[in-house]
Amino acid sequence: MAAPLTPNTPRAVIEHLVREQVYSKLGLPLPRAASAPNALLVNVSARHCHLTQEAVEALFGKGHQLTPMKGLYQDGQYAAQESVTLIGPRSRVISNLRILGPCRTLNQVELAFTDAIALGFDIPVRMSGDIAGTPGCMLMGPNGYFELPQGVIRAQPHVHMHPDDAAFYGVKHLDPMKLKVHGPLGMTFDNLVVRVDPSFKLEVHIDTDEGNACGLGANTFCELLK
Repeated sequence: MAAPLTPNTPRAVIEHLVREQVYSKLGLPLPRAASAPNALLVNVSARHCHLTQEAVEALFGKGHQLTPMKGLYQDGQYAAQESVTLIGPRSRVISNLRILGPCRTLNQVELAFTDAIALGFDIPVRMSGDIAGTPGCMLMGPNGYFELPQGVIRAQPHVHMHPDDAAFYGVKHLDPMKLKVHGPLGMTFDNLVVRVDPSFKLEVHIDTDEGNACGLGANTFCELLK
């Protein structure tokens, strides 16, 4: 059974459900492009960080727990009320760097390329969790500082998939795909990495530079290609 609609249900999900109902009422088969089990969402992931409980306590005080502010599309994930200041090379800073929860087992900062340039970083493109050999930084919170010896990356564009989605598209975990973005600034992103898990909902993540480059908006038509 599909999840109930709410005021926060993404437009793409609503359109997908309406399309299914219209074709069903007309007694027509869904075209291949519209017969995917789930609607495709392409979301821009702004700069943020993931922290361990140890880091949270160093920055906000012993025993502090992250406070959810806004739920994200993936179940159980949220933007926290808490944010930190990132101190980069030559003491350049970004304030109000949002923490995403819940806490993880490693510390990681995800920046866009323009963020990295402004801070003086030379950061690699990596999948989440692949932080070996990456630059570090200093984070500052209301209770003190926490040093990351490594963990500052530019996130590899990727797509979260449920196994049903992976079966429909004919891909498996860590396979590459392409994301075709239509519109006046349309372009195709190569090397979109597939991440498959039963807990995932179909969602592509690109960063702010990538979203701006392709003119991504709420009504932009996007499709996944092998």
